[in-house]
Amino acid sequence: MENKRELFQSMVKRFGLLNKNCCTVDDVEISLVQSHILYEIDRREWPSMQQVADALATDLSTFSRQVQSLMKIGLITKVPSSADKRISVLGLTEEGQKVALAIQRDMEAHLEEIFSHMTEFEQDMVLQSIKLLNEAMAKSSVCCKPMY
Repeated sequence: MENKRELFQSMVKRFGLLNKNCCTVDDVEISLVQSHILYEIDRREWPSMQQVADALATDLSTFSRQVQSLMKIGLITKVPSSADKRISVLGLTEEGQKVALAIQRDMEAHLEEIFSHMTEFEQDMVLQSIKLLNEAMAKSSVCCKPMY
């Protein structure tokens, strides 16, 4: 049987998940965590801070620091919810939308290039395996469980 940890370590390194910054868009350095925040905000309509922090399985104080840094560089806005002024909701600025789209395109191209080295059957097998792994992780007591 193959060493599971070694396989995961190799995949994480090759995918660049240990890199401090995941990408640069228009001379703006974006960390991996920040790219995930932009993605989660982009896929929802004005999510609350708590919703995005939960989706990323991170605590609110760590998340708040990242939000502040993204606000400082003009990629996101934080405003009081129209339904409940005690809750802050997040949105992408025009520049944030541009950066999120550029990251999305880069990720799609990156994955497309990786998958181009596999047959269609192998691609389907890998995607099904990732889906199964994600489902097993969601059931596990030792994995972070994002709340959707």
